[in-house]
Amino acid sequence: LEMSRLEFYLPLHILLAACLCHSIKAPATNSQQSFRTDLFNFYHSLILADGKETTIHLLKDIPKRYYFVLEESRVLSPFTITVTPCDVPIEWSILMHKASASFLGKETQGDHDTQGDAKSQKAPSMVSTMFNYKGNSVETYMGMSSHAALYMLEFLSTERDTHITVYLTTDTTSGHLYPELPMDPRIDVIGIGHTTVTLAWKHSPSVLQHRESIQYCLLVNEKHNYKSLCAAETAIRSSGMKLPPTLALSLSPYLLEPQQVMILSNSELSIINKASSGEVRQICVGTRNTYTVPTLSPSTQYYFDVFVVNLLTNASAAYTGTFARTLEEPEPKVMELKDGKVIQVVLDGKKQKFCSLQYQAKHKKVQFTFQLCHGQVRVHITKNGKTVALENISGLRHFSLKGKLLDTYLVQLRSSEESNSSVKVQVSPHFHKPLFPLLPESLKIKSFSKLRTCNSVTIAWLGTQEESKYCVYKRRIEDDQIWRELQSAADRCSGPESRHKSEKVLCKYFYDLNLQRAVTTETIKGLDAGTLYLFDVYLLGPSGIPVRYHSKVVKTRKKC
Repeated sequence: LEMSRLEFYLPLHILLAACLCHSIKAPATNSQQSFRTDLFNFYHSLILADGKETTIHLLKDIPKRYYFVLEESRVLSPFTITVTPCDVPIEWSILMHKASASFLGKETQGDHDTQGDAKSQKAPSMVSTMFNYKGNSVETYMGMSSHAALYMLEFLSTERDTHITVYLTTDTTSGHLYPELPMDPRIDVIGIGHTTVTLAWKHSPSVLQHRESIQYCLLVNEKHNYKSLCAAETAIRSSGMKLPPTLALSLSPYLLEPQQVMILSNSELSIINKASSGEVRQICVGTRNTYTVPTLSPSTQYYFDVFVVNLLTNASAAYTGTFARTLEEPEPKVMELKDGKVIQVVLDGKKQKFCSLQYQAKHKKVQFTFQLCHGQVRVHITKNGKTVALENISGLRHFSLKGKLLDTYLVQLRSSEESNSSVKVQVSPHFHKPLFPLLPESLKIKSFSKLRTCNSVTIAWLGTQEESKYCVYKRRIEDDQIWRELQSAADRCSGPESRHKSEKVLCKYFYDLNLQRAVTTETIKGLDAGTLYLFDVYLLGPSGIPVRYHSKVVKTRKKC
């Protein structure tokens, strides 16, 4: 019986009907009856597509069966099956049901009459197990066949519901769906820093042959390595993150979820998936086979996976993953704080540099004072190793602490933003008069629109109950300079010494024991009509340490 390839892929119920028709013409031998029973079992499985990757969902403890048919050939015909578990380990096997000559009607009538059932009784079983495997690695079976045979693949998950991908091909001459891995698929760690790890790997043969349609993608996380790209997708989803349809290729801004951050620079495309359990970083680097992973945390173990991805088919192959631990952050130098002395600390936000200050108490009560000059700073104070204060500071902040003589205080200052930050610090016995001036409730400068003229403006600011010196400065600016001037004026610790003498308007003293009346106004004259001016007020306390009010931009009237 000559069957074409198309006839071998007829729906299974047609195959069953053919078997039944054949049984009417000749009595069924035992082996034929057994084979028909197996075919009835296959009726509840599915045909596995040839040359296409198939996603299969498995329910816990419920086996799922797929089958494919190979036609008879005069030469050995190769075929390959690749199974990729996308989560937990699974069990899978390949069974072959070989059609006997008697079943296919190739025996002669004489053979049937003379040997009949006696021959079939002696016939060996027509079902044989070709391969079985249990685990979560990507596994490929390569087989050869010259007989007409029906193959069954059975899959089982005993841990939980999961999904897998299966790829069958009987055409090994048309190229590979999956990109090829090199003979040595290991990833080498060639450099380790405090916040970086440099990786290198051997080129995939697919990259060398099809450079325009192949790329490398990296996966970085703190948990473990992944044996396939779909295993990584599943793990990220189960941690509460949402992903685009595919990890490596669907890196389009419109597909990103709120938990994702996309970074595109120097032909690199990175997606960072953020969740409470940590972050998973995906980086596609084109066809480069070396990469330095940036912005890692010091003294942290990371796991690195490299996948070579076919951009046309979305199929991928995984290199053997590796891991590395970043170097410990060097111990910062500890500066000693002295009673009453004010120091200014500048912090580099990009390197997340922090500064440590140590103080040994000579009194039971101490007061730490911090004046934020620029940026954002987080203050962490410990006493004998235990935290006594932790917060982000703004403006001027005092911490009054009680303890014992010779208590050791450690102050850690860290920039809480990427730009540079600076802060002034002072520690003194609690009963000493602080060097920093007493501050008003607000450091804003107010201008009165109705009191503006062509050559004068009136401003006001709040004072305190302590007699202090207030100095007013002005600077003429252009419309396109407003933003730059306000940015440069953001340093609230700079004093009048940083200003040109020609910018000084006046200095005066004032205070009021009643805070409701601690307000002063000043009319600045001699200005040009229709002109922008930047006004600054500096508060100088008894110690001379300045505090800068927030700059104010006012424009004089053009016509009066």
